[in-house]
Amino acid sequence: MDTKEKISLIQKEIQASVELKERVKEELAEKIVEVANILAECINKGGKILLCGNGGSAADAQHFAGELVVRLTSDYTRTAIPAITLSSDSFILTACANDFGFEQVFSRQVEALGKPEDILVCISTSGNSPNLIKAAQKAKEKKMKTVGLLGGDGGELKKFTDISLIVPSHATPRIQETHICICHILCELIEKELFH
Repeated sequence: MDTKEKISLIQKEIQASVELKERVKEELAEKIVEVANILAECINKGGKILLCGNGGSAADAQHFAGELVVRLTSDYTRTAIPAITLSSDSFILTACANDFGFEQVFSRQVEALGKPEDILVCISTSGNSPNLIKAAQKAKEKKMKTVGLLGGDGGELKKFTDISLIVPSHATPRIQETHICICHILCELIEKELFH
């Protein structure tokens, strides 16, 4: 691949990302506001946000939790927003996977940590991860609200969420880029609702 072909590839990938975000801007803006309001209401009522995902979506869950607990930007200081990512504790993940199977690694933590006033956010590019579906089912059992940040057609997971933001793409890298953009926007909306 020569330099011209590489530049063409870069331009194509960036253009695909831009076009997908343009679609999300037009198609999901109202639902993003709705999700932000649900999350802010959870915090206002003394609840916390539990987040889970696999692979790159686990990284997105950690990133989102970090922005909530710490802050999105250094423009001002605010109190911490209670958020916990369920993919961070290697001891719990490996012990649970070993003793109960990988499908239980998130649902077991929802069982331990989740309260009715809390919200579970499941992040998945396909919506078909069995461990996320089981986590959402456990959250329902515990009377928690569930939010999906999904891709494609939302997969099976959309059936177990109260509301889902489904990025209209089947390209995993493009979905993940858009998910983190949505997470940043959600964090900004939550901060403005709670602290401004």
